[in-house]
Amino acid sequence: MPKITVAELIAALGGDLLGTSDPVIERIGPLDGADAATIAFLANPRYQQQLAGSAAGCVILAPALREVAEARGGSYILTPDPYLYFARLTQWWAVQVRPLGAPRVHPSAVIDPTAELGPDVDVGPLAVIEAGARIGAGARIGAHCVIGERAVVGEGSRLAPRVTLGFDCRIGARCILHSGVVIGADGFGFAPTAGRWEKIEQLGAVRIGDDVEIGANSCIDRGALDDTVLEDGVKLDNLVQIGHNVKVGAHTAMAGCAGVAGSAVIGRGCTIGGGAIVLGHLSLADGVHVSAATVVTRSIAKPGQYSGVFPFDENASWEKNAATLRQLHALRERLRALEKKA
Repeated sequence: MPKITVAELIAALGGDLLGTSDPVIERIGPLDGADAATIAFLANPRYQQQLAGSAAGCVILAPALREVAEARGGSYILTPDPYLYFARLTQWWAVQVRPLGAPRVHPSAVIDPTAELGPDVDVGPLAVIEAGARIGAGARIGAHCVIGERAVVGEGSRLAPRVTLGFDCRIGARCILHSGVVIGADGFGFAPTAGRWEKIEQLGAVRIGDDVEIGANSCIDRGALDDTVLEDGVKLDNLVQIGHNVKVGAHTAMAGCAGVAGSAVIGRGCTIGGGAIVLGHLSLADGVHVSAATVVTRSIAKPGQYSGVFPFDENASWEKNAATLRQLHALRERLRALEKKA
């Protein structure tokens, strides 16, 4: 584990030192349960009462809490955005704790002679790279990954073990794909005929921009005709489903188990809460924020927060409310009739 003084951290990451001590930091942790070798952060002033009882050796704070920190004493790093500083600290820490090994191509990997590997590419055990695939400089392909024919992996991207990148699909630079991700499976397209389903071949691909992160076991389907597109900076949690021909705008984020049905268009800078669903062929404007478990059944043209979760309750009470809900249309018609008589 790394051991570093607060002054050395500031030299590496910036910020202003508050306090006369310069403790040695050995771990990152929450305020609760921290000790003198722990660095913690406080991003929300509402939780400043936790600061008084914490034994953390150093705390990352906003300048607005300077007086609170001075009254308590100890060592602090002042920065305009403590949460962002914390994020960058975790990145720095991960490099120290989990350094990447020297790039190598494992002898058990199967690489087609026509595939192109840039300099410093790392290929793990039993990975498969098919004909015409191109792997950018410094990319890392984990064990048991499959890179399909003519697929492209951008520079510096990292694929964890058991990622599949399908035929003709491409991801940009500095992307992170976690285990079990499947890019470019067929979209869900079938034509009904005589009580059965005729498959519609999915002839598009998937295009993913730079700095995209996709969580474990998420699936991005290839397009039916045009490509499915995720623009730069998109972040997907685990178990997210993106249907065929969906377009997701730059820097949109989706939490676990969210789903977007085919041909929907999601704007830039949107957030989709866990378990939320966007139905097919709808569009969401830039800056739309959908609460967890909401089902979006119509297009949204204005930015803002949208929710559609029926509140949970004890089951007996919920059944009564659900029964009432089913009668709302009839009750509305009766009310209209009474209003006309009045």
